[in-house]
Order: sequence, then structure tokens, then C-alpha cells
Amino acid sequence: MINNLEAYKVFYYVAKCGSVTKAAGELSISQPAVSQAVKQLENTLDVSLFHRAAKGVRLTGEGELLYSYVAKGYEQIELGVKKVHQMQNMELGEVRIGASDMTLQFYLLPYLEKFHEKYPGIKVIVSNAPTPETLNSLREGRIDFGIVSTPFPDRPDIQMIPVREIEDVFVAGRRFFGYKNKMLDFQELESLPLIFLEKNTSSRSYMDEFLAGNGVYVQPEFELATSDMIVQFVRRNLGVGCVMRDFARDYVESGLLFELRFNKMIPKRQFCVVRNTKMPMAPAAEKLLEIMELDAAAATV
Repeated sequence: MINNLEAYKVFYYVAKCGSVTKAAGELSISQPAVSQAVKQLENTLDVSLFHRAAKGVRLTGEGELLYSYVAKGYEQIELGVKKVHQMQNMELGEVRIGASDMTLQFYLLPYLEKFHEKYPGIKVIVSNAPTPETLNSLREGRIDFGIVSTPFPDRPDIQMIPVREIEDVFVAGRRFFGYKNKMLDFQELESLPLIFLEKNTSSRSYMDEFLAGNGVYVQPEFELATSDMIVQFVRRNLGVGCVMRDFARDYVESGLLFELRFNKMIPKRQFCVVRNTKMPMAPAAEKLLEIMELDAAAATV
């Protein structure tokens, strides 16, 4: 059992410097204090650690053996302290983020670009997953924060910060041109071939609940993993797709696709930053959130 780590620190410096005087200077303590610490360690171990030399001291055989281990440990401690300081100074570290394809592409990506330019030494790990999986990762401490889309259940340990409004739309291609500029009832969706996201996403849950609230129950022809895939299926006239407007915007503006119009508005949703209030956040993650918050504040001025 090691009872006095300070004595090993003194031993390390005496051995490294080969001199009690130099060790005292490095440690900013008196020479007698250095000599006393070495003597106490020798008494504890019941060995001689140094021989007196013409210019300072040199290690005994037992001293050399002990130093080979103490040096490794002490230098690792110094390295650890250095790494901690680098993390605090944003020279080292990592940020772990949970985000879906949608939140990554249409909200988070520009901030990651700005953050990486400013702090190139920080490693950024993005776990790509739908909202329910991101929330589970947040609760279990596998990510620092997440960017998710509503709706999702409220939890007292999860802080939610809305950052951007989003809109869901139904889009179609030339096969369904007869519906263009026609005012539809949501009931008509039941007779159309539909393309939706998979059921394990907040976007799919939201649309299912919204339609059910209007007495509409659909059975999609295709259930896909990403909204980008939905748009590509729609472009090939495989059905009417339900996506966030941003995914289809370029295709709608170019005339390749069009949005279906309904006699009732689909309520808007939100992107939210979520963090676990019971888990400490890495300094790098705090800095990235700070950049995001400052940008949001500037946008509202």
C-alpha cells in the first residue's frame, strides 16, 4: 500500500535531476525537506535508494528498479493533467451528438462546419438515428446532446430547446398530375399509394396520429428508412410521399414534383436540442451548444 505519494514525487525529481539541490528547485521546497522525504521513503521501504556522488546523487540498484516504475506513473499523471488542460482550452476532446438524417442535414451540419473550422482538434461523433433512439442514447449517457424532431414524450430529466419550425407535406410526380392545384380532403389519401417513413420515427408517429385524429387511416405501399429515399421513390412515380418540406423543396421549385393541397393545414412541428440534465456535458459539447445558441440569438435580433 502506498501511504505517501508526495514522497514518491520527491524521489522522482531527485532521481531525474541527479541532485537534491536541483530537485528542491524544481519542487520549490527546501533542500532539507527533499532530503527528509527521501529518508522517510527509504525507511518505509527499508532500502537505500541513492548513493552520494561527487556531483549530486545516483540511484542504487533498488532505486533504479523503483524509478523505472515511478517514472512511468508520474509521467502518465503529467500527461493526463496536460490532456485535461488541452480539453479545457478546446485543443483536445470530443463531442457526441445524436441526430437523424433530417436534423443533421437541415439544422446541425452548418454548425458542425463552423465548429470544426474553429476547433479542428475536437473529434465530432454523430450517431445517426431517429428521434426515439436518440432520446434513449441521451438517457443512457452515450451522447452529449441530441437534435430531434417533435413530437416526443416529455421527461423531467430531458431539457428541450426548440430551435426551428418544420412543415410536413405530401408530394407527388407526373403520374398524379390530376391532383395538382386540386383542394383535397385528407380522406382521399386512403385511396392513394403512399410512401412513408418507417414506424420507429417521430415523423411517422406524428403523421399517423394527425391523420387518425381526422378519421383517416392509411396503409403505405412503401415504408422507407430516410426522407431522401422517399423523394427518390416519388420522382419515379411509385406513390405520394410524406416528407418534411425541405427534402422536396428543390424538386418542387424545379417542377419535377408538386405539393398536394388540403382543405386543412397540417400543424407545424419543431426541431429541438435535447440534453440530459442529470449528466455532465463535455467542455467541447458545451462550446458547440454555445455557438448554436449565439447564432439563434443573432437570428432573432
